[in-house]
Amino acid sequence: MIIKTTIKKILLAAAVLGINIPFVSGQGKEVTIDINFSKTHQIISNFGASDAWACQFVGNWPDDKRNKIADLLFSRDTYADGSPKGIGLSLWRFNIGAGSTQQGNESGIKDEWRRAESFLNGDGSYNWRNQAGQLWFLEAAKKRGVKQFLGFNNSPPVQFTVNGKAYATGGKVNIAPDKYDAYAVFLAKVVKGVEQVSKVKFDYISPVNEPQWDWSDGGQEGAPYNNAEVAGLIRAINKEFINNKISSKILVGEAGSINYLFTKGDKPGKGSLITDFFKPGSANYIGDLPSVAKTIAAHSYFTTSPMASSVKARRALADSIATINGLDFWQSEYCILGDNAGEIDGNKRDLGIDAALYLASVIHTDLTAANASAWQWWTAISAYDYKDGLIYIDKNKTDGNFYGSKMLWAMGNYSRFVKPGAVRVDAEVSSVAEGKPLLVSAFKNGKNLTVVIINQGANEVRAAFHIDNAKVQFTSSYLTSQVDELKAGKATGDENVVPARSIVTFTGVIK
Repeated sequence: MIIKTTIKKILLAAAVLGINIPFVSGQGKEVTIDINFSKTHQIISNFGASDAWACQFVGNWPDDKRNKIADLLFSRDTYADGSPKGIGLSLWRFNIGAGSTQQGNESGIKDEWRRAESFLNGDGSYNWRNQAGQLWFLEAAKKRGVKQFLGFNNSPPVQFTVNGKAYATGGKVNIAPDKYDAYAVFLAKVVKGVEQVSKVKFDYISPVNEPQWDWSDGGQEGAPYNNAEVAGLIRAINKEFINNKISSKILVGEAGSINYLFTKGDKPGKGSLITDFFKPGSANYIGDLPSVAKTIAAHSYFTTSPMASSVKARRALADSIATINGLDFWQSEYCILGDNAGEIDGNKRDLGIDAALYLASVIHTDLTAANASAWQWWTAISAYDYKDGLIYIDKNKTDGNFYGSKMLWAMGNYSRFVKPGAVRVDAEVSSVAEGKPLLVSAFKNGKNLTVVIINQGANEVRAAFHIDNAKVQFTSSYLTSQVDELKAGKATGDENVVPARSIVTFTGVIK
């Protein structure tokens, strides 16, 4: 380690003097990664994905195929060589439907794959056999070791909406205040009913999704709200949960973009969610309600490129979160949308490493700049020609082929190894980077250390780990590249190859 430490000192001195030393650059041969256990950040809650919308059909596919898909998402088993069979998600998001499926074509949602069934029948009774395909995946997740479950709504049930649809009219709120209590009763019944039929209890209920958008085009279920309306609804749900001894926590936010959390944004009455909901004394303060999780959630859409502005926005978000004692931030939905400053286009499937590297960089930035304690993907299974799936399928209700993507395995570089309860610790690359630098994050969980390295560059890098005041025995590495999917290998503290255009997770034991 003496040689590596000397290199580090030379590099730091050179950086101060403005001198570039190419042989240790991001496109060079060697770097040293400094890990500092004494500087800790957020505690990780989970990594997850949602069942919208394909699981309603795929959950009824032949046993062999649906089990293989569930293994890819949830399994913590390994092959003989030590490579994982699945990415071991630690949270599963269940879409609590509003009933557009029962409405059929009258729902106004043309694509039936974007409709959702409801447990609530038109006559006011409940049928817990509805949403059967989704329930299958819920049970499959639990069977494979998933411990955290979240139920989310895109819209209140159509029985309670103003226009009788699962999407809005003219961008106006689609539930009247006199229906808040009915919606709250529905959610309490769903928590108990789902547990009754599946033995899965929702740890979290998220009743509002991206309330900043109009949701008036009939493209899917969706509901707009302003902050005052959200607060009123949350108060009604909190009261119902307390009265019925529902222990599920209410997740607040699910903002359509992170900027709505800490700025007023471009939608009057729909921004500044952190202070509006969690600062005592604000008109919409709900942070003291017993059923409300001390967590604010938002989606990373439209803010991930270019990297400099992405980091700046996330640091501002982290600073705002830090003003509220005990408040956590969850990145609760993301897929690759839009053109992302020309860096990558959300259109067209990409099963290869390009999309995977971009996804990994978003996860990295949300974890290291925004201090996200949870990171959740949007549609775990997609039937579309878009960069929105971890696993892709033929658009077939009863059977079909499925296709794993490198995005699945890139997420697995985090979800499989960074377990709930892990603490992020400082990790820095002691190099002056040329081109695309390495992105490095480290996580300590008891005596276990996990380090994730993203190499977006065109050349391989050899990385050595330097850890002050501790000794770590690195044992394993897991490589995702154009040809590898969390391929297991050996790791050391002194020199580890990080191939070009790859993501590698290193694991070790703290002595």
